Amino acid sequence: MEVRTRFAPSPTGYLHVGGARTAIFNWLFARRFKGKFILRIEDTDQERSTDESTNAILEGMRWLGMDWDEGPFFQAKRVDIYNEHLERLIKEGKAFYCTCSPDELEAKRQKALSEGKKPKYDGKCRGNTKRPDVPAAVRFLSPNEGFTVVDDIVKGRVVVENSELDDLVIRRSDGWPTYNFCVVIDDATMKMTHVIRGDDHLNNTPRQIQMYEAFGYPVPKFGHVPMILGSDKTRLSKRHGATSVMAYREMGYLPEALFNYLVRLGWSHGDQEIFSRDQLIEVFDLENVGKSAGVFNPEKLLWLNAHYIKESANRKIGSLVTPFLEAKGFEPSRGPDLEKVVTTLRERAKTLLEMADFAEFYYREDLIYDENASAKFLKPESASVLEALVARLQDISDAEFNHDGIEKAFRDITEEKGLKLKDLAQPVRVALTGSAISPGIFEVIEVLGKGRSLKRLQKAVDLISSKS
Repeated sequence: MEVRTRFAPSPTGYLHVGGARTAIFNWLFARRFKGKFILRIEDTDQERSTDESTNAILEGMRWLGMDWDEGPFFQAKRVDIYNEHLERLIKEGKAFYCTCSPDELEAKRQKALSEGKKPKYDGKCRGNTKRPDVPAAVRFLSPNEGFTVVDDIVKGRVVVENSELDDLVIRRSDGWPTYNFCVVIDDATMKMTHVIRGDDHLNNTPRQIQMYEAFGYPVPKFGHVPMILGSDKTRLSKRHGATSVMAYREMGYLPEALFNYLVRLGWSHGDQEIFSRDQLIEVFDLENVGKSAGVFNPEKLLWLNAHYIKESANRKIGSLVTPFLEAKGFEPSRGPDLEKVVTTLRERAKTLLEMADFAEFYYREDLIYDENASAKFLKPESASVLEALVARLQDISDAEFNHDGIEKAFRDITEEKGLKLKDLAQPVRVALTGSAISPGIFEVIEVLGKGRSLKRLQKAVDLISSKS
C-alpha cells in the first residue's frame, strides 16, 4: 500500500514554525517510504482565509525545500463533494437537521453547567431527516454507547467513551460544512494512509473516526505530535520571539538550519544533532517522536545556523548574503570579490544578516571610524608606520599581493622599527575597517586589494595629520 500523507494549513496567517514542523514530519515520512505528500489548503473559514496567507504558506514551504506531489487542493472548491457526503448521511439516518437557535443552545449549556453536568447537546432534534423550512444546522448522529479507540502512533492507545461525545455540527445553518466533517471527507477521498498532526487535534480524532466508520471508509493511522513551547513552557507565540518561518529567512537563517532544527525539536535519532536532508529521509520515523512538548531554544538554532554557514560553499553563502548587502545600499559586484569576503567572515557570522553587518566595511566608500578605536590607534605616532606600510605595499607586485607577501611586508616593518606586530596591525585594522575588531588583517588587505587598501591607509594618514 502506498503511503500518503498531507499537510493541511488554514490560510489565516503566515506559516508558523509549529505548522512547518508538522509539514516536515509528513514530508519526511512520505519520502522515507517513497509515498506521496499532498498539500491541502483548509479555507472553509471564508472570513479569515486570504490569498496572501496562502501565498505566504507556499513560499515558506518552498523556502524550506518541501515539494508536494499533489495539490494544493482548496476546501472552498470542494463544497459539492462535502454536500454529497452529507446528504448521504442524512438519507441513511446517520445525520439530522437541527433547528435549535444559538440562544436556546446557550441556555441549555448554562443549565447543564449549573447542574454540574457536561454541557453537551441534548439530542432534541435527533431523527429530523426531513429538510426544514427554516435555516438549520446538520448534526452527525454520534453513538451513545460503547467506546471509540484511537491507536495513536505517538501517544499510544486512547479510549473515549461515546457517551462523552455529543452530536457534532457538520454543517452550519449558513450552509458551510465544518472543519471536522471536511477533514474526514478530504482525507478519505484523497486516500490518506497516515494523518500526522499536532496533538491539539487529538480531541477531534474520536469524532472523526466515528464519521469514517459511518461512511465505511478505512480509518487512517494517526500520529499526534506534541506542541512546541516557549522557554516559559507556554505555547510558542510572538512574545517568545519570531514564530514565522519567513521571519527567520529575513533574519538571515539558512533553510537547512531551520529544517534540521525543527525535525530535532521533538524527534531524535540517538544523540545525533546534525543531519543532511538525505540522512533524515533515510532514518525518520514516528516511533522516535517524543510524547512531551519540545521547547524552542533560539540559541541552539543559532548554533546550528552558524554550523551550516561554515559548512556551505562560499558561492552559495555569497549569493544568499547579497540581498542583505543590497538592503544596506551596497552593490557587491562593485566591491571586493564576495566569495573571498565570505571566506574571511564565515567563522564569525552566525546569520547572513550578521555577515552582512560584518562585511559592510569591505563595500563602504566612505569608511566610518569607530570613535574609540580611532582615538586609541590613529595617533600621531601611528602616521609613520602607516606611511611605511603604504610604501611597502606599493612595491609588492600584483602576483605577490597575497597573504604571504602582505605578511612579509608587516614583518619587515616591525623588525626595522622595533615594534610588536600588534603595534602595526591595530592602526592598520582601524584604517582599513574603521574598527579595532576584524578578520585577520593580512586576509583583509588581500581581499580589499592593493588599490582600496592603499587608498584607505592614505586616508588614515591624512586624518592623523589633520588632527595634528
